[in-house]
Amino acid sequence: MASSLSRPILYSYWRSSCSWRVRIALNLKEIAYDIKPVSLIKAGGEQHSNEFREVNPMEQVPALHIDGVNLVESLSILQYLEETRPHRPLLPSDFVKRAKVREICEVVASGIQPLQNLTVLIHVGEEKKR
Repeated sequence: MASSLSRPILYSYWRSSCSWRVRIALNLKEIAYDIKPVSLIKAGGEQHSNEFREVNPMEQVPALHIDGVNLVESLSILQYLEETRPHRPLLPSDFVKRAKVREICEVVASGIQPLQNLTVLIHVGEEKKR
């Protein structure tokens, strides 16, 4: 299942920390991939285009096309990579340490991320006013 005829495609926005997570994991796991930039600002947000909606109906980045499927949500993508590509594991083998890593991931995704996204939205709104 881990082998694929084509390179994975990461749909990403350069300012998206969720996209950064996936890029970091792909690089740590030494998985070659292509990036398809998705501007969240240009033309009202390319994530709202019909083309991108076919990749991710939620109209969010990141999305990863891999093994013939589109995956969304950075933590789910990371889990998929970990389960299908065990080379260079992201998680420790110890069950307790692995649980602690998952706790930290949840704190970032559920606690810190919403505040960061609010800051980005405010900044984007200021850019549009200029």
